[in-house]
Amino acid sequence: MHASKKPEYRAVFQPGNRSVFVLAGTPVFEAAARGGLVLNNPCGGNGTCGKCRVRVVEGNCPPSRSCRDKLSDSEIDHGIRLACQARIEDDCLIEVPEETLFDSSARILVAAEDQQLTIQPCVRKQYVEMPLPAAGDNLDDCTRLERALDQSLKTPLSVLRRMPELLRQNRFKGTAVLYGHRLLDFETDDTSETAYGIAFDLGSTTIVGTLLNLRTGREEAIAAAMNPQISVGGDLVSRILSINDRPEALEEMRLSVSAELNNLIDSLMEQSGVERRNVYELALAGNSAMQQIFCGVSPAALGEIPFSAAFQKGVICRASECGLRTHPEAPLYVFPQIGGFIGGDTVAGVMAALMHTGRRKQILIDIGTNGEIVLAVNGRLLAASTAAGPAFEGARIVQGMRAAPGAIEKVTVNEEDIEYNVIGDTSARGLCGTGLIDGAAELLRLGLIDSTGRLLKPCEAPDSVPAKIRERLIEHADEHVDFRITDKDDTGNGSEVHLYQQDIRELQLATAAIRAGTRMLLKQAEAKIEEIDEIMLAGAFGNFIRRRNARRIGLLPQVDTRKINFIGNAASMGAKIVLLSSELRQLAEKTAARTEHIELSSDPEFQNEFAEAMIFPEEELRT
Repeated sequence: MHASKKPEYRAVFQPGNRSVFVLAGTPVFEAAARGGLVLNNPCGGNGTCGKCRVRVVEGNCPPSRSCRDKLSDSEIDHGIRLACQARIEDDCLIEVPEETLFDSSARILVAAEDQQLTIQPCVRKQYVEMPLPAAGDNLDDCTRLERALDQSLKTPLSVLRRMPELLRQNRFKGTAVLYGHRLLDFETDDTSETAYGIAFDLGSTTIVGTLLNLRTGREEAIAAAMNPQISVGGDLVSRILSINDRPEALEEMRLSVSAELNNLIDSLMEQSGVERRNVYELALAGNSAMQQIFCGVSPAALGEIPFSAAFQKGVICRASECGLRTHPEAPLYVFPQIGGFIGGDTVAGVMAALMHTGRRKQILIDIGTNGEIVLAVNGRLLAASTAAGPAFEGARIVQGMRAAPGAIEKVTVNEEDIEYNVIGDTSARGLCGTGLIDGAAELLRLGLIDSTGRLLKPCEAPDSVPAKIRERLIEHADEHVDFRITDKDDTGNGSEVHLYQQDIRELQLATAAIRAGTRMLLKQAEAKIEEIDEIMLAGAFGNFIRRRNARRIGLLPQVDTRKINFIGNAASMGAKIVLLSSELRQLAEKTAARTEHIELSSDPEFQNEFAEAMIFPEEELRT
């Protein structure tokens, strides 16, 4: 094994049996993120809040000084560690308590002003016993039920057809399933304790579904899958153009997503043992194009300037209208949209991050092919979308790939050489987004990339650069330079993985879009980055990046890393919130309506900011 590839250890996280391979010395917090678990981290990884407690069941994960300061001797002996401080030094089995998860049920039930959220879903169930019809009592069945419930009802024909027989078979006793004034069903016996809902995060690349108990707020099951629309195109523009070229593609894409959502529903039902007919409500959050395609509404107007969404207010329909197989009358709530490409997933993220409360000055950044940025300051909410491009997902990178087995996802520098981590502890096949960021950041620190993004020739390398690292600079006959990360023996196919000059240019374009968008929002709000209390990273990619490295390349502002926090799958968390609280659903509608959509593409000042943001920061903060 070459010095460049440091030994990796297997960390298994429970519950869920999530397994990852990480370099020795990797913080537990980072390993958990690689496994898809985002842990509470209010202190920004400083080891002072004690909210990221985990239990090391097996393996060597020694307690740090901060662990010993914050935890009792008994807790240390029992394997309790602070995930942000303890580092993995062996194969480990780690148990994560529910309260440690950022998006746990406990976290979801905390609403604005840190008050406990009262679970009050839009769907409710009420058991009733009605007086039996008697001589002289010719009251109709619907009115009899309305009086027992003390409210007026709108009864769908499908329910009305079944009700006379149900009432008489059960001697006018049973449970009404209500959605406001709409009667979704009337069930025999007392089933008031059985009520479930499903929250969907419909992403461009992945789809996540979570089954929630609407009585307790508890998560009963979770399932994920790739978005089948990837076969049409990895980015939204490709899918929109496909619909423009072939109008029938809209229905094809809609059906493919509905089929995949039904597969996830199957999985959720199998995991939990819940019956489909007991799923009474669904909520779905996605970007504007994803939501419109799912609803069968053409996103064509999003493909031309001005980028116009088809709707702003949330859409409510029966889930069965969209082909989803749950209770036949179950309502489906599709999130409101802010404008352009800023869709329901951003609204859900704002709700999950409590930005609507205005208590703190915050920036929310969801990094992807389209980067969404939201600024909360001085009682205002401003949002913008930037075309960051697919570099962070490995596209347009010479040896780029998604974060899958064989992808180099981490690059570090020691005293003599570089070290790297490969997903799956297998041979390196390419470079994913986090590895790209790490590699560029480390080369900037070494002085091997200048502020313009140019890779230096070996003869230009600073004297302080170790010889083994200098040897990795490869100068070609046409004078272009690339950086060799692996050796031939480290890869499965005998070829080397390099970081190329054009990769750095693609990274600059993606980084500049996010950086310029952030600056533009701050200018619009007449605010300074120094005033911001917290920068929150959302989305799958945001969970995995190293904050210090993202800041070094300018992807994130030059602020103390303790101000930069991961908030996981904020879209999924926001969808869960609106399922559990009708009050917060109404607030989500108001939040979307009052958020100012800043259109960057038509602003000439954005081009100036973008050009300036192409330059890497000359220096980096030490904190």
